[in-house]
Amino acid sequence: MTDTQAGRAEEAVLARDHGWQTVVWDDPVNLMSYVSYVFHTYFGFEQDRAEELMLRVHHQGRAVVAEGGREAMEMHVEAMHGYGLWATVREAGTP
Repeated sequence: MTDTQAGRAEEAVLARDHGWQTVVWDDPVNLMSYVSYVFHTYFGFEQDRAEELMLRVHHQGRAVVAEGGREAMEMHVEAMHGYGLWATVREAGTP
């Protein structure tokens, strides 16, 4: 295996490990202000960004709130469940 082939193989593994997303879904229970609060406090988003993501959840039914390795995304999902939000993990690039 050449250095170029080894580099490509390593990039493919890294892409798989970092190609995951945390998706928060709309629900009929939580107030929009609460969802913004969770995004602001847990993820550390600026208030404007937290509200933008909350509105995406509200109007489009879902929003990607984080991307990275699968394990980290699963931890975010567990945290969102702890806040009472509906969240899932998916591979990046999934519609």
